[in-house]
Amino acid sequence: MEKIEKLEQAIGYTFKDKELIKQALTHSSYANEKKHPEKCNERLEFLGDSVLSIVVSDYLYKSLDVPEGDLTKMRASLVCEKSLHVFAQQIELGDYLMLGKGEENTGGRERSSILADAFEAVIAAVYLDGGMQAASEHIMHFMPKDIKHIKHSAFDDYKTVLQEVVQKNPEEKVEYVLIGEEGPDHNKRFVVEVCLNSNVIGKGKGRSKKEAEQLAAKEALELMGYDEAQ
Repeated sequence: MEKIEKLEQAIGYTFKDKELIKQALTHSSYANEKKHPEKCNERLEFLGDSVLSIVVSDYLYKSLDVPEGDLTKMRASLVCEKSLHVFAQQIELGDYLMLGKGEENTGGRERSSILADAFEAVIAAVYLDGGMQAASEHIMHFMPKDIKHIKHSAFDDYKTVLQEVVQKNPEEKVEYVLIGEEGPDHNKRFVVEVCLNSNVIGKGKGRSKKEAEQLAAKEALELMGYDEAQ
């Protein structure tokens, strides 16, 4: 229950029916080991995929006056596995998953497909527990604020992009430094600086250290001239 409460704090939603979130976090490998395959998160993932699609479609339709083809491409970029993997990392979702021994021993907590599926399952759990409004609010936490500049191809893992940029000069070194924590335990924000050879080039604040690092890398890329529209 302690883990459930920590995840609820991370996503800003408290479940009335805790069984829903438990099922959302249960991978099929764990359910099969426990001889309860029906308790895995696959059905929730199916529902969450649809809820995610309608919320993102509504967001794009109301935010942008662009042709249907462009809306379709943008929606695809926001709901693809790569994007959902990044969203899941922002709330450290892998830490909360219940995995079978095989998946646990082969890096399942970091596997893109498992995290993306679990992210959709959590969406469905929020939807079933609190309705479409609650699910929409949850999803919108992860949507880019400036929708006009999202890439059509895929949501970027900013840390990876920054690393790729820096690696062009082998002598350069990137380091992420946690410089502070703000707020009460139930609504904590972490502040991280990203340094290039000890010089601060970006700063980010997020609900987890990973999210703060991503936002710090994003700011660094923007300062270096690498914006999302490229």
